[in-house]
Amino acid sequence: MKPPILHTLLLFVLIQPAWAASPVIDVYKSPTCGCCNKWIDHLKANGFTVRAHDTDDVVSHKYRLGVPPGHGSCHTAEVNGYLVEGHVPAKEIRRLLKEKPRARGLVVPAMPIGSPGMEQGNRKDAYDVLLVKRDGGTQTYARY
Repeated sequence: MKPPILHTLLLFVLIQPAWAASPVIDVYKSPTCGCCNKWIDHLKANGFTVRAHDTDDVVSHKYRLGVPPGHGSCHTAEVNGYLVEGHVPAKEIRRLLKEKPRARGLVVPAMPIGSPGMEQGNRKDAYDVLLVKRDGGTQTYARY
Protein backbone atom coordinates (compact mmCIF):
# COMPACT_ATOMS: atom_id res chain seq x y z
CA MET A 1 0.00 0.00 0.00
CA LYS A 2 1.33 3.46 -0.94
CA PRO A 3 1.69 6.05 1.81
CA PRO A 4 -0.66 9.01 1.51
CA ILE A 5 0.79 11.97 -0.39
CA LEU A 6 0.72 14.16 2.71
CA HIS A 7 2.98 11.73 4.57
CA THR A 8 5.35 11.59 1.60
CA LEU A 9 5.59 15.39 1.48
CA LEU A 10 6.12 15.60 5.23
CA LEU A 11 8.90 13.03 5.03
CA PHE A 12 10.58 15.02 2.24
CA VAL A 13 10.47 18.22 4.28
CA LEU A 14 11.91 16.50 7.34
CA ILE A 15 14.80 14.79 5.54
CA GLN A 16 15.74 17.38 2.95
CA PRO A 17 19.46 18.15 3.01
CA ALA A 18 20.77 21.32 4.64
CA TRP A 19 21.89 22.71 1.28
CA ALA A 20 18.28 22.69 0.10
CA ALA A 21 17.30 25.27 2.70
CA SER A 22 17.62 28.84 1.48
CA PRO A 23 19.96 30.79 3.76
CA VAL A 24 18.54 34.14 4.86
CA ILE A 25 20.83 37.15 4.48
CA ASP A 26 20.00 40.41 6.24
CA VAL A 27 21.39 43.31 4.20
CA TYR A 28 21.81 46.77 5.72
CA LYS A 29 22.04 49.45 3.03
CA SER A 30 21.25 53.02 2.10
CA PRO A 31 17.75 53.37 0.61
CA THR A 32 19.21 55.10 -2.47
CA CYS A 33 22.09 52.75 -3.36
CA GLY A 34 21.60 51.10 -6.76
CA CYS A 35 24.61 48.79 -6.61
CA CYS A 36 23.38 47.39 -3.28
CA ASN A 37 20.12 46.42 -4.97
CA LYS A 38 22.06 44.78 -7.82
CA TRP A 39 24.06 42.75 -5.27
CA ILE A 40 20.79 41.69 -3.63
CA ASP A 41 19.54 40.57 -7.07
CA HIS A 42 22.75 38.53 -7.44
CA LEU A 43 22.12 36.83 -4.08
CA LYS A 44 18.50 36.03 -4.94
CA ALA A 45 19.54 34.63 -8.34
CA ASN A 46 21.91 32.32 -6.44
CA GLY A 47 19.27 30.92 -4.10
CA PHE A 48 19.52 33.16 -1.08
CA THR A 49 16.55 34.69 0.70
CA VAL A 50 17.27 38.36 1.33
CA ARG A 51 15.80 40.70 3.90
CA ALA A 52 16.84 44.22 2.90
CA HIS A 53 16.95 46.84 5.63
CA ASP A 54 17.13 50.43 4.39
CA THR A 55 18.94 52.58 6.92
CA ASP A 56 20.67 55.93 7.16
CA ASP A 57 23.14 54.39 9.65
CA VAL A 58 24.89 51.48 7.93
CA VAL A 59 28.03 52.31 9.94
CA SER A 60 26.46 51.12 13.19
CA HIS A 61 25.93 47.68 11.62
CA LYS A 62 29.53 47.59 10.38
CA TYR A 63 30.69 48.33 13.91
CA ARG A 64 28.29 45.81 15.50
CA LEU A 65 29.39 43.01 13.16
CA GLY A 66 33.11 43.81 13.33
CA VAL A 67 34.09 45.14 9.92
CA PRO A 68 37.81 45.94 10.27
CA PRO A 69 38.71 49.62 9.81
CA GLY A 70 39.53 50.40 6.18
CA HIS A 71 37.67 47.33 4.87
CA GLY A 72 34.21 48.83 4.45
CA SER A 73 31.97 49.05 1.43
CA CYS A 74 28.51 50.42 0.70
CA HIS A 75 26.47 47.69 2.40
CA THR A 76 26.83 45.26 5.27
CA ALA A 77 25.11 41.91 5.64
CA GLU A 78 24.73 39.09 8.13
CA VAL A 79 24.06 35.42 7.44
CA ASN A 80 24.05 32.57 9.96
CA GLY A 81 26.09 34.66 12.40
CA TYR A 82 28.70 35.70 9.82
CA LEU A 83 29.52 39.18 8.57
CA VAL A 84 29.40 39.78 4.80
CA GLU A 85 30.72 43.20 3.83
CA GLY A 86 30.57 44.59 0.33
CA HIS A 87 30.22 42.91 -3.04
CA VAL A 88 31.10 39.35 -2.00
CA PRO A 89 30.15 36.77 -4.66
CA ALA A 90 27.39 34.34 -3.64
CA LYS A 91 29.76 31.44 -4.40
CA GLU A 92 32.09 32.53 -1.59
CA ILE A 93 29.20 32.99 0.85
CA ARG A 94 28.06 29.43 0.09
CA ARG A 95 31.62 28.21 0.67
CA LEU A 96 31.77 30.08 3.99
CA LEU A 97 28.50 28.52 5.14
CA LYS A 98 29.69 25.06 4.11
CA GLU A 99 33.17 25.27 5.67
CA LYS A 100 32.04 27.14 8.82
CA PRO A 101 35.43 28.62 9.71
CA ARG A 102 35.97 30.18 13.13
CA ALA A 103 35.90 33.72 11.77
CA ARG A 104 33.82 36.88 11.72
CA GLY A 105 33.04 36.55 8.01
CA LEU A 106 33.96 37.86 4.58
CA VAL A 107 34.72 41.29 3.14
CA VAL A 108 35.33 42.79 -0.26
CA PRO A 109 36.66 46.24 0.59
CA ALA A 110 35.61 49.25 -1.49
CA MET A 111 33.53 48.62 -4.61
CA PRO A 112 35.62 46.82 -7.26
CA ILE A 113 34.35 47.08 -10.82
CA GLY A 114 33.19 43.67 -12.06
CA SER A 115 32.24 42.32 -8.64
CA PRO A 116 28.57 41.27 -8.22
CA GLY A 117 26.44 44.41 -8.36
CA MET A 118 29.31 46.50 -9.76
CA GLU A 119 29.26 45.23 -13.34
CA GLN A 120 30.45 47.77 -15.94
CA GLY A 121 30.34 46.01 -19.31
CA ASN A 122 33.40 43.86 -19.91
CA ARG A 123 35.60 45.66 -17.38
CA LYS A 124 36.60 43.49 -14.44
CA ASP A 125 39.13 44.78 -11.94
CA ALA A 126 41.07 42.22 -9.90
CA TYR A 127 39.95 41.99 -6.28
CA ASP A 128 40.24 39.75 -3.25
CA VAL A 129 37.59 38.33 -0.97
CA LEU A 130 39.06 38.46 2.52
CA LEU A 131 38.27 36.24 5.48
CA VAL A 132 38.00 38.31 8.65
CA LYS A 133 39.45 36.33 11.52
CA ARG A 134 38.11 36.51 15.06
CA ASP A 135 40.88 38.92 16.07
CA GLY A 136 39.97 41.29 13.21
CA GLY A 137 42.93 40.33 11.04
CA THR A 138 42.32 39.26 7.47
CA GLN A 139 43.60 36.71 5.01
CA THR A 140 42.84 36.09 1.35
CA TYR A 141 39.89 33.74 0.93
CA ALA A 142 39.45 34.00 -2.86
CA ARG A 143 40.87 35.99 -5.77
CA TYR A 144 38.95 37.37 -8.71
